[in-house]
Amino acid sequence: MSRTLFAALLTMLLLGWTAVAQEEAEAPADQASTAASTELKTFEQRASYFFGQVFGRNLKETYIEVDIEVLARGLQDALEGKESLFSDQEMEAMNQEIVGKVQELRQKKTAEEGVANKKAQEEFLVANKEKEGVMATESGLQYKELKAGDGPKPALTDTVKVHYSGRLLDGTVFDSSYERGEPMQFGLNGVIEGWGEGLQLMPVGSKYELYIPYQLAYKEVGIPGSIPPCSLLTFEVELLEIVAPEAAEDAAVAEDVAPAE
Repeated sequence: MSRTLFAALLTMLLLGWTAVAQEEAEAPADQASTAASTELKTFEQRASYFFGQVFGRNLKETYIEVDIEVLARGLQDALEGKESLFSDQEMEAMNQEIVGKVQELRQKKTAEEGVANKKAQEEFLVANKEKEGVMATESGLQYKELKAGDGPKPALTDTVKVHYSGRLLDGTVFDSSYERGEPMQFGLNGVIEGWGEGLQLMPVGSKYELYIPYQLAYKEVGIPGSIPPCSLLTFEVELLEIVAPEAAEDAAVAEDVAPAE
């Protein structure tokens, strides 16, 4: 096998391991899975299953339909040192073909998800706008007051401290300061448009629900692995305070992060 292809496979393995580790750290304990893992008595068994999980998860993300029997043959031939059915040159060519095919399939999948999510957003916003207490702005942002506040409203140039929880249309929570146990501080001119607009409507001490169309959030791209393309986002946001400029600058310096422009 050529060094280039070997490096690509090694990178895939390491990235896969990182993803597995992050998922396991964030996911609740699975007693059934833990019990099953005790059946793997030796280090070699555990390592073999680990490699299978990593490669399996990475292969699934390629959207290429894999022939398990042929895959097993390729692994066995490599492990036993048998001659490959492909020459090194053919392996390089196959690698390039696969890279192109994966890109094509991912673009197709993204486009299909985008079309479905646009339709779901349109249907949601039409129905949601008719619900009691829901207001809409010219940009398409919708919001609802959950708790009234009597403080000042921030400007786009302000830094604010908030507690929030964000979820997708299917109810999946993708981010939450409540779960992390501490509020978030940021400049309004450095966040997605829907946040910048929505927070300016809120008096300090209030809690709103913001319904942010994808055009005011992460657009057609989304965030791979977290937010699908063309996703409407719903946030529960509690505006705790408008941070004084001096305090905001001190916090940015303490975190070794430049203040938002």
